[in-house]
Amino acid sequence: MSTETKTIQFSAESLNVCNRIIARYPEGKQKSALLPLLHLAQAEFGGWLSPDTMDYVASILKIQPIEVYEVATFYTMYNMKPVGKCLIEVCRTGPCWLRGAEDIVNHIENKLNIKDGQTTPDGMFTLKTVECMAACGTGPMFQCGDHYFEDLTTEKVDELLEQFRRNPPPVRNIV
Repeated sequence: MSTETKTIQFSAESLNVCNRIIARYPEGKQKSALLPLLHLAQAEFGGWLSPDTMDYVASILKIQPIEVYEVATFYTMYNMKPVGKCLIEVCRTGPCWLRGAEDIVNHIENKLNIKDGQTTPDGMFTLKTVECMAACGTGPMFQCGDHYFEDLTTEKVDELLEQFRRNPPPVRNIV
C-alpha cells in the first residue's frame, strides 16, 4: 500500500492571483482574503475543498484551519465533497420555491436518478440546492458554471441537461 500523499500547492499563476488578493487588505487583516482564496482553491483543486486544501489556505493566510472550515461549511457556494462536471445549483429560497423550484428539483432528481447533494454515477451531474441567487422575479432558476438559467420549466430543464451532456459548461470563472 502506498503512503504517497499529494502536496497541495497553487500553480504559479494562481499563486500570483492569491498574492494580489491578499495585498488588497491592510497588514494584519489578511484573513479578509479568505472568501476569494477559497473560490480560487476550489477552482484550482477539482471543484471542491478537501481538508488538505482548506489547511493549505489557512497556512497561506496564517490562520487556524478551523477558521477556514467554519467559513467553507457555512456558505453553499463551497463544495465539501467532489462534484460532477456539471454542478447544477438550484435556488431554494422563498420566491423561487413559490414559482416552482421544488418541482424543478424533483424533476432533476427523477431525471438524473439522484437526490440533492448527490452526483450521477458517471460523474457528469451534481445537483445542489443553494441560497438566493438574486433572480427572485424570474425563478425558478439554476446556475451551471458561469451561466444562469431562469424561468425554468421541466421542458427547458430537459433541453439544458441534454445540452450539458453534449457540451458541459466550463467551471466557474472565479477571479
